[in-house]
Amino acid sequence: MNDALARLRAHRVAVWLDDLSRELIQTGDLATLVGDRGVVGVTTNPTIFASAVSAGDRYDDDLRTLARAGATVDAAVLRLTTDDVRAACDVLRPVHDETGGLDGRVSIEVDPRLAHDTAATVEAARTLWSRVDRPNLLVKIPATVAGLPAITTALSEGISVNVTLIFGLGRYREVVNAFMCGLEDAVAAGRDVSGIASVASFFVSRVDTEVDRRLDDLGTEQAAALRGLAAIANARLAYQAYEEAFATPRWQVLADSGARRQRPLWASTGVKDPRYPDTRYVTELVAPDTVNTMPLTTLDAVVDHGQVEGDTVRDRYAESAAVLDDLERSGISYDDVIATLEREGVEKFQQSWSDLTATVTGQLAALGGEAAPATPSAEEAR
Repeated sequence: MNDALARLRAHRVAVWLDDLSRELIQTGDLATLVGDRGVVGVTTNPTIFASAVSAGDRYDDDLRTLARAGATVDAAVLRLTTDDVRAACDVLRPVHDETGGLDGRVSIEVDPRLAHDTAATVEAARTLWSRVDRPNLLVKIPATVAGLPAITTALSEGISVNVTLIFGLGRYREVVNAFMCGLEDAVAAGRDVSGIASVASFFVSRVDTEVDRRLDDLGTEQAAALRGLAAIANARLAYQAYEEAFATPRWQVLADSGARRQRPLWASTGVKDPRYPDTRYVTELVAPDTVNTMPLTTLDAVVDHGQVEGDTVRDRYAESAAVLDDLERSGISYDDVIATLEREGVEKFQQSWSDLTATVTGQLAALGGEAAPATPSAEEAR
């Protein structure tokens, strides 16, 4: 294994790939990444699926079959995405078994059109869990206000969950509470919680993108000095909150029942601003028992020139808090930044879902089907 990747593993950072396509699976490239680069998990999202289905012809046979059967667009999307995720779960299954279920996980997201509908999100999570039917699946549920009770319900039923679209510290603490509530309900129902897994996906680069834009608008020397500091500071303080939450008596009761911690996962780790080092959201966020999910370009950059020196999180809490304080003094409202990012995050995933359904609609029509329009109802999500 590459030295940088080996160092990440030595510091208990799990390397996951933020990408999936039928080509990646069928060519054996995913298996190669697992075998040669130590990739131990995969995350997906609507943008990734939209890109995968629109490229190449590897989905044509399935689309032709679905078209002839008169499948709706939503049924076709569900079939294509769950088939890919199931196949990826099978590739990662040896990792899952070797790590006792810690890693070897593959994530699939509930329809983002349901992000503000708790009941529909729960039903969609149940459907994905049963359709993929693999123990190493993670169902992604967004950390919206409506998503929090859905997270609790899904976990209480034994569904492993990747909580996605977390931007702020307050919401992260709510996510941890929802996670523990779900496990407490599972324990109360007599369920074995040792096999229930969860990660909390804390988005990184988008924080810098939004804060830097606001700092540039200020145009002051003080603002310029704060560029590129917000995202890493925010993530480091999230890890501090993680340490605090999982050192409580409440958690110890769950741990005694066999529960696993909900690991922090650093998402959105591709660098958007070319002025910044392309490995910064990896090398600056090294801490024990974390996951870093990377697009392939970031993974390649880490392999090529990543410098992993050790823990870069746990001794940085004071300076990270100072960064957020300095931003507030400069006129950058943390709460407004986080609210904006959550709203835009949901909107972007909904737009990607629309792009995906539009692509599938066109291909179904071209292959002989009359695709029914997509709808945001819970019935269609099933």
